[in-house]
Amino acid sequence: MQLLPDPVRRLAAWCAVFLLVAGVVWIVIRLCGQFRTAVVPVLLALLGSALLGPLHRWLVRVGVHRSLAAGITCVAVLAVVGGAVYVVASVLVDTGDQIIAALERAGKSLARHFGAAGTSLEDLASHSRELLAKFGGTAARNVISGVSVVSETLAMGLLALLLVFFFLRDSHRAADTLRSMATHGTADTVEAVARRAYEAVEGFMRGTTIIALIDAVCITVGLLVLRVPGAIGLGALVFVGAYVPYLGAFLSGAVAVLVALADRGFVIALWTLGVVLAVQLLEGHVLQPLIQSRTVQMHPAAVLLAITAGASVAGILGMLLAVPLTAAATGVAHELRLRYGRQQAEPSQDQ
Repeated sequence: MQLLPDPVRRLAAWCAVFLLVAGVVWIVIRLCGQFRTAVVPVLLALLGSALLGPLHRWLVRVGVHRSLAAGITCVAVLAVVGGAVYVVASVLVDTGDQIIAALERAGKSLARHFGAAGTSLEDLASHSRELLAKFGGTAARNVISGVSVVSETLAMGLLALLLVFFFLRDSHRAADTLRSMATHGTADTVEAVARRAYEAVEGFMRGTTIIALIDAVCITVGLLVLRVPGAIGLGALVFVGAYVPYLGAFLSGAVAVLVALADRGFVIALWTLGVVLAVQLLEGHVLQPLIQSRTVQMHPAAVLLAITAGASVAGILGMLLAVPLTAAATGVAHELRLRYGRQQAEPSQDQ
């Protein structure tokens, strides 16, 4: 190694570090995949605890016992999430035929003007009912057999709910537990890093939920005013898609514009596009800075790369978990940079 120039040795050292980190990350991902029935509920419970933490802390402040407050919070989230899933599912079922039919008409219209691109859209829309029917039949058969993805999902959801209860109830002990597990001299750093990661996830979940609700309401009102068919269902898609930043808004907005184009014509489609763009501008320039000003801000390129990586690793679930996990990792890196940068700056000032 001494025969090599100094820049080459540095490059080799960085390559070794990169390969070591990549290997560890790959092993962790594989282990998470093998133990997904335990890992996924823990991650979902952490996200749920981050979202519900303010409610639980408020109940404790007003004098409710921690266990009772955690139970009330879990019951509340079960009612809200269950009701939201029921409303979204029923709305999509009621308006799904209208949306699919409108997409088919949009595909035919685009095929006449743009050829293959519109034909692909028409084929996708025409096969949607068949795909949904096959999925529903498969899910029903799997539930009956007792070894289905649906039953596994329900089990993981129940486990996640129980973990949310314990995480909320024992949240006041988390700092002491982390400090007891840390090695000598690193307790403060471990606690600060954990707090920063949790605050980043908490801010992301709370802010994204508020923004998703505002986006969905604004776009739904706009679609109702323009009399676009399936406006409620399209609004539900906007709400769900908002949890996948940038990509979800683009896809849900594109579906709304295509439905308006097929059923109401080119002029209404342009107005729909204007509504979608106006809501996105409101989100990007007003809601995001106002609501998520205290959270870790990530560059759009980093968000898109995280979503792509999450989708390649765990599909739709990976897309949903990628951004909050990236926010936590960014918060950890920011905290470490502040701490070690300050420690390096202090000796130089003493000199």
